[in-house]
Amino acid sequence: MQALNKKLLRDLWKIRGQAFAIALVVGSGVAVMVMSLSSLDSIKETAAAYYDRYRFGHVFANLERAPKHVVNRIEQIPGVQTVQTRISKLVTLSIEGFEEPVIGQINSIPEWGEPLLNLIALQKGRLVAPGNNDEVVISESFAEAHALNVGDTLKAVLNGNQRTLKIIGLGLSPEFVYSIGPGALMPDDHRYGVLWMGYDTLAAAFDLEESFNYVSVALLRNTNPKDVIDQLDSILERYGSIGAISRQDQISNWFLENEIKQMRNMAETLPVIFILVAAFLTQMVLARLISIERSEIGLLKAFGYSGFRIGLHYFLMVILITFLGIALGWGVGLWLGKINTEIYAAFFKFPFLFFQPSISTFVVSALITLAAVLIGTSRAVRKASALPPAEAMRPPAPPVFKRHTSRENRIFSWLDQPSRIILRQIVRWPLRSLFTCFGIALSVGVLVMSFQWADSISSIIDTYFYKAQRQDVTLMLSDTEDHTVINEVKHLPGVLQTEPARMISAEFTSGHKFHRGS
Repeated sequence: MQALNKKLLRDLWKIRGQAFAIALVVGSGVAVMVMSLSSLDSIKETAAAYYDRYRFGHVFANLERAPKHVVNRIEQIPGVQTVQTRISKLVTLSIEGFEEPVIGQINSIPEWGEPLLNLIALQKGRLVAPGNNDEVVISESFAEAHALNVGDTLKAVLNGNQRTLKIIGLGLSPEFVYSIGPGALMPDDHRYGVLWMGYDTLAAAFDLEESFNYVSVALLRNTNPKDVIDQLDSILERYGSIGAISRQDQISNWFLENEIKQMRNMAETLPVIFILVAAFLTQMVLARLISIERSEIGLLKAFGYSGFRIGLHYFLMVILITFLGIALGWGVGLWLGKINTEIYAAFFKFPFLFFQPSISTFVVSALITLAAVLIGTSRAVRKASALPPAEAMRPPAPPVFKRHTSRENRIFSWLDQPSRIILRQIVRWPLRSLFTCFGIALSVGVLVMSFQWADSISSIIDTYFYKAQRQDVTLMLSDTEDHTVINEVKHLPGVLQTEPARMISAEFTSGHKFHRGS
């Protein structure tokens, strides 16, 4: 081994505690980056494959009632590839052992064959069969929440008539990866479920034969959804449409896309803090080591070692410490990424999961970390490589001191001796003090970012449930009713106050800005 390589290993062993601490900080940043990027890629790939395999639509529209022959006009819109209509209604469910009423969204599916769009990913059982009027497929998460299985029954109020429905299958759908009920803040599988029933049975129950009240449209590649939505709205306006929406505004996909954006922000923000802290720590340790080895550097240069070789020696020390941290970060990040992806897959109800982190995730995390640490230590290394041998053999020149002004002297006179020494150190080396404060600030920032979640969620709960939503019970009606309903509710036992409200969908525009709300 060359002499400098032996020295490198000895120096690393001498500062092994500090080196391992730096490697742990580097590994933390790399682990968060690998976890975030691998989870992000996996969720995006899983969602894309799920949407593609089960033919998730691109444009959706709710309406009151339209005859089936309207489908022919929709199919003639330029860019439309496939049209799928259905009946979709909110119903009240009654489940044995659960005292509260449950909201169910019941959707029609063909009794012969599969739907053209928004297929059901059947997890257990089968789809509905012709002639069996009271068969339903229910969402798997809803079944798990109520311990329901194939062969069990539940009661549903369909258009004012209570019917007993037999569960013949459990399934998932790309439309409901984030299954949230009307007016709900979060998914609640105990109080909201999705059901699928044969078209003929549902049409007869709601008097919608040869009609539909929901349409999904798949578009050809490179088709602008806005153009299709404009023409679709003009066709369906007379049938009570509240306005078609694109896939990006569909409630389930909207929540999924926003979660992906949050994951991307975390991947871009949190690792940077760890990496900057690691760069600062490495620079501090290396600068101290170089000042201690000043005479050795002069001796090596006197024996013919070039400034480049000396600088490379210290850079290799930084690279070895960083690579140790990167290796730790890769392993931990891969493990955390798999756990994180499985949690997201369960929460968003994917029927399958792709977890195949790309090579670019590991390469990018390593290059960014290595570049940050090398840039952070370049000043100390450049100082070591530029020292002339004769100067390096001498002790460093003492720092230049100057007398303080009378005002500063008065301030110092109020302090005791240790405090004056500390304050003078800060004033004489302001840049070093600034970077020290910056490193501590980044460390505190990581803690604040971690602990703020509990405070934020508590604030959201307090604002939404106690300041904005002051009611104890919310009663949602399927159709608009007159004020006689309010009088009936007022006379229920225990009711102190009632307040009616009406909500309608609306599109808000201001110049180039557009918002769909209510």
